[in-house]
Amino acid sequence: MPDLMQPVIYPRFTALLPAPIYYPAIKMFFRACVRLICAVLLLAANSPAQAQPHRFESSVLAYEAADKTNPPPHNAILLAGDSQFFRWRTVHEDLPGYTIVNRGIDSLQMSDLRYYADRLVLPYQPRMIVLHIGGNDVHGGRGASDILADFKLFVAKVREKMPQVPIAFTSMTPGPARWPEAARRKEANQAIKDYVATQPGLLFIDLWNAMLTPDGQPRQDLWVADGVHSNHEGYRLRVAIMRPLLGLPDQKQE
Repeated sequence: MPDLMQPVIYPRFTALLPAPIYYPAIKMFFRACVRLICAVLLLAANSPAQAQPHRFESSVLAYEAADKTNPPPHNAILLAGDSQFFRWRTVHEDLPGYTIVNRGIDSLQMSDLRYYADRLVLPYQPRMIVLHIGGNDVHGGRGASDILADFKLFVAKVREKMPQVPIAFTSMTPGPARWPEAARRKEANQAIKDYVATQPGLLFIDLWNAMLTPDGQPRQDLWVADGVHSNHEGYRLRVAIMRPLLGLPDQKQE
């Protein structure tokens, strides 16, 4: 075995080296490199992360700006969720006498609603929260267990500040354009429904069967052209199912 303390000669590079290179020197060099790499990685780990804006931040900011110029009433019924609420332009017409605050956002998912609960839900101090959420989760490939987990976290977040406020979950709907997802939507609906049944102050509003024909297919008369969003007849059906859970109107009707 060669003596490691003897000079290590590299014939191809001897012309470039001013002096013989010894094994201990190489070892020290690599140790120094490792220390430098570790120092860089530690510095990066301890540096403050660049905050990434949430994809719905602009929508939430728009609601907050509107609230400053036209403060919404407290003790209202708060609608929170996805485009099924965001596009409900006739909600005050369809629910006369009720004080409604609608904070739906197009394409919102359950995880997004949980993320923004302290800005989309808690500031309004509603007397009741009605959700329509989850369809975009299923369409994006999330399973029933994921949606249920986010729903539980949302409920826990609300309960910390408003322990007595009822929370109603409106079932995902059987739109014709989403019919290939029917089995997964039904599974998610059932998971939420089963959990709601075990918890005080939670309600489940089941729209699914009412939006089907007698042979179990989506009713074509309840949707706009995209086959995803309700038309006015679809919203009227929603009102007929959910209104008994809303209590009496809080405003006098002429």
